[in-house]
Formats: sequence, structure tokens, C-alpha cells
Amino acid sequence: MVCLGNICRSPLAEGILQQLADKNNLPWEVHSAGTNGLQNGEAPHHFTQKIALLHGIDIGQQVSKKITEADIAAYDKIYVMAEDIMADVKKIAGSSFDENKIQYFLKQGPTQPFGNNVPDPWYGGEEGFVTVHKIIADTCQAIITNYKK
Repeated sequence: MVCLGNICRSPLAEGILQQLADKNNLPWEVHSAGTNGLQNGEAPHHFTQKIALLHGIDIGQQVSKKITEADIAAYDKIYVMAEDIMADVKKIAGSSFDENKIQYFLKQGPTQPFGNNVPDPWYGGEEGFVTVHKIIADTCQAIITNYKK
């Protein structure tokens, strides 16, 4: 799961998808990262942690990190949260970019009015995090459902 700073969208997606994988007895290891590295070492945004806890997921132990070319090589699937993030990931991946491996997160779920872009709740108040949680939770559930088909 990849977003810009790895403190809002991607840590929430990591927590939700890992919880769903565990509940479905899937041996998945879910991680998240950002593309800008400006928040490296920071915990998820306090509203991200709050909305996750309200849904029974503790993501307080997560620490922001920047995605690397080694990460791209190591993981089976990489889901990006927005078009600007995809552009950054393509640069980081370079010649190893694989569109079957690196995909838009929202393409995995139900039709959304947001195109390829999960809204970044950083720019709003707490309500934005509630909206983003719903979008991410629905898409994570679709990933699990599609995998089990």
C-alpha cells in the first residue's frame, strides 16, 4: 500500500487489509510506504489511528517509511493510492515497473467516483478520514473477495 507520506491512507489500508487477511486465514503480510519520505519514522496521523481504533484496528505501532526499488522487487503486489503516487512509483521502479504487479488501489474494488485517486484526508478535518476509511475498507474487502474467487 503506497501513498504520499505513509501517515494517512496507506497505513490505514495496511491495517484494514491485514485484519481482513487474518480473519480469512490468508497468510498475507501487508505493509505500507510513502513516496516522499518527509514523514519517515513517524506514526500514522492521529485521525488515521483514531478511525482505525474505532473499527478495532490498532495501527499505532506502524512507522512511516519511503518505498524503495528493493521494496518493489520484494513484494508480490503493490497498490498505489493516486495518480501522482503512481508517477512516483514508476520513477522509483524504473525499468522494473510491472503494471501487473503495481496497480491502482481503487481499481481493485467497487466503482468509486474518485477515479484512481483515494482522497487525501490530510487536507481536511476528521470527517475526511471517516470518508477515506469507508473507501479503503470497501476496496480491501473487494481485494479479499476477488482473491477467494
